Parts: sequence; C-alpha cells; structure tokens
Amino acid sequence: MAKLRWTVPAMLGALAWAVWEIPLAFGGRPDLDVMKRSPQFRDGRFRNLAPAVPLTSSSMRGVLREMLTGGRRHRPAAPVPLVPRPPDNPADGLHITWYGHASSLVEIEGTRILLDPVWATRVSPSRLVGPRRLHEPPHRLEELPRLDAIIISHDHYDHLDATAVRTLTRLQEAPFIVPLGVGAHLRRWGVPAERITELDWHDSTEVAGVVRITAEEAQHFSGRAFTRNNTLWASWIIANESRRVFYTADSGYFDGYQRIGEKYGPFDAALVQIGAYHPAWPDIHMTPEEGVAAHLDARGGVLIPVHWATFRLAPHGWSEPAERVWREAKAHDVTLTVPRPGERIDVDNLAPVDPWWEGL
Repeated sequence: MAKLRWTVPAMLGALAWAVWEIPLAFGGRPDLDVMKRSPQFRDGRFRNLAPAVPLTSSSMRGVLREMLTGGRRHRPAAPVPLVPRPPDNPADGLHITWYGHASSLVEIEGTRILLDPVWATRVSPSRLVGPRRLHEPPHRLEELPRLDAIIISHDHYDHLDATAVRTLTRLQEAPFIVPLGVGAHLRRWGVPAERITELDWHDSTEVAGVVRITAEEAQHFSGRAFTRNNTLWASWIIANESRRVFYTADSGYFDGYQRIGEKYGPFDAALVQIGAYHPAWPDIHMTPEEGVAAHLDARGGVLIPVHWATFRLAPHGWSEPAERVWREAKAHDVTLTVPRPGERIDVDNLAPVDPWWEGL
C-alpha cells in the first residue's frame, strides 16, 4: 500500500510533464501566408523538385522488422572515443569540429558557425521514448566558443533540439539562420524574433561582416508533430572571399548537387550525410556511395561524413556507413577524413584516415 502511495503520484507527475513537454517540443505554427510566397510552396505544402517515392505501410513494416530482428550490430560494443575540447583553438584557417550525428562547428578565419546542434539524450518530442544516444556529447554547450551564427537545416528532432535552442539562446548572442517556417518553432521556445533569419532556397545572409550563408536545394521533407512539409528544408553554403564549405544536411541523391557545384564550387570541404539509409526511403537519405557521388558532383574538396554513429535511425549496422564511405572514397580518389566526436579538423593539414570505429 505504501508503494502504491508513491507510485500513483509519480505516474501522475510523469503524465503532467508529458502533457506539457510534448506540445512544447512540437514547436510553433508557421505563418502560411508567408510560406505561400515561396516557389517551393505548392498546394499547401513545401515540395521537392521531383516527386518522392511514397512510403507504404508494408515497406515500413519491413523496416520495423529489420530494426527489431536484423542480425547487424546496431550499437558499439565499447565506448565511442570522444575528444575533449582543446584549451586553445587558433582562429586562422579553416577548421571543422564534429560533435556527433550532424552537429558540427565550422570555423572560417575565426568566424564560427554551429550546424544543427543536438545535445538531447533522445531525438523525440519526449525524453522518455525515442532513439537514444549511442555516445555522450563530447563537449558541453557551455564549452562552445563565441558563435557568430547557428544554422538549423530543417525541423526534424535529430536536427532541431528544443532544449539546445533554449540553452544557446541564453548562452550566446548569435543569430539563428533557418529555412522558411522553422522560425515559428524558435519563437515558440523564446528566441527573440530579431535573432531569427528565415531563408528560402537561393537566399543568402551575411554574418560577422565577412561570411555569407546561403540556403540551397535539398531533397527531403519536414515535420515535428502531425503535419508534414509545413516548413522548408535546405542544404547550406558557408563561404567568405577565400574559403567555401558545403553542408548537404539531410537529402536523397539528386541532380541538384551538380547545380550547386557549378554555382558555388569548388569547396574546401563538404559535410555529407551518409547514414540512416534504407531502400524504403531512397529519396530522403543518401547511402554512403551516394554521398561520395554527391560530393563529387558538388566538387566538395575534403569529405567529412556526418549523420551517423550517434543515433540508431535505420536498420543498417552501427559502423557500416563509415566502412562504406571509406571504401567508396578510396575507389574515387576522394580526400576523406573521419573525425571522432569532438575532434577539431584542420582542413589544410589532414592526417591519414584512422579507422577508429573498427572493433567497436
């Protein structure tokens, strides 16, 4: 009886927390009158340039079966090696730090742009359910240097972390640069409107007076609650007069990469999505081989693979994306570096690839 007296209030407390937490995580409601001005917005939703292959209930049941019963090793067998933040980071040159999944820091001659900061334990509207981290964040948000901009590529939970946004709003003064519609989520979480810049594809904005950030095409989708594609998704170009970085964000492989390479390339480095792929969704995530093809199309320079190792979002093995991208990069003579989470890469002074993921 005494145990029941404690259990019931705990359950009620957890229910009350979920009732508050989940709607907040869903974010805000985009202004559709603003969205209608975009060429990407048609028939009430944002659209890809090419129609996507529809996901069927039978294909999704097959994916779920693979997730539950597949024989691949889905989790590392030992702790993922994390690299702590170095005490002194030189400002000159081009440096990229990968924190895990897609979260990365791009430093161009001292201008610092944070990409898709996700520090949550789970990528879900609830901290109780959903894909859980396979490794801890290598650095705390409080350890990040002063930022000049924070880019959010799209509004999925593994790219837009509500708690991280609120924390960065408090700790930093940098603006948030997001695709059309995503600003509604940020305003719901307390980001001042003057710190939010929303871009359509092909739009640009300047930060720190020297770095231009441009939203470009991608082939993906969006949605945090029960409505899909009411916000836009994008790939990103980060460039000053002498250095250029491309971030594919989440996308299927498509001919847009060649257009991006012709218009903005060649790049010094490209952060390329290589994980969370499956034949059931060929249009929204690239395989490692497609990632290398996209990198070649965009004339990406040094290939830095992202969107793997941190969350289990597809049935493939934990280290499979790294193995496949390394093999494909060698086959096409592509310069590749595969950092450990937290590792800061000097793009101009690369060491040979160290297959640190092997045996994990």
